[in-house]
Amino acid sequence: MKLIFLGPPGAGKGTQAQRIEDAFDIRQLSTGDMLRAAVAAETEIGKQAKDIMARGDLVPDEVVVGIISDRIEEDDCKNGFILDGFPRNVAQAEALDAMLLEKGIALDGVVELAVDPEVLIGRILKRAEESADGPREDDTEEALQHRLRVYEEQTAPVAEFYASKGILKTLDGMQEMDEVTQQIHAVLKEI
Repeated sequence: MKLIFLGPPGAGKGTQAQRIEDAFDIRQLSTGDMLRAAVAAETEIGKQAKDIMARGDLVPDEVVVGIISDRIEEDDCKNGFILDGFPRNVAQAEALDAMLLEKGIALDGVVELAVDPEVLIGRILKRAEESADGPREDDTEEALQHRLRVYEEQTAPVAEFYASKGILKTLDGMQEMDEVTQQIHAVLKEI
């Protein structure tokens, strides 16, 4: 099963992806983790990313897609994968689709966790207060508002891109964690 999980920051994508990873024996792939692993492994694309990151620049889409391309060919992805946090914009979605098409791989589905932004901010701020590690630097109301605006402007159109392909399933991410997991399981059984 090849999936993408979409949703704003704090919607629970990572938590749900871990649950689905365990239940379906497919790999959750975070682009940040993949970038760090490629740099550590000193792959060709990892070397490119390292130089770019050392300059403090954002890693270009083609490099990120190249890292994903290499990663999905590893043995632990033979049953499938969940892309969590990618694509972040329509250009990345188009580049990802082109790479997958080249490999003869089709996405089975895109799961979007829909949430109420105001409730989400309250939820994240509460989680930050209760965190044993303390709040993250970007767990302020102003930072969260900014992250949500960026999501709405850049990433939300990705859902429309996949809806036009008929593979988007939008779920209610405001429910309790276990209920969201049940919704995802129901959707994946239909695939």
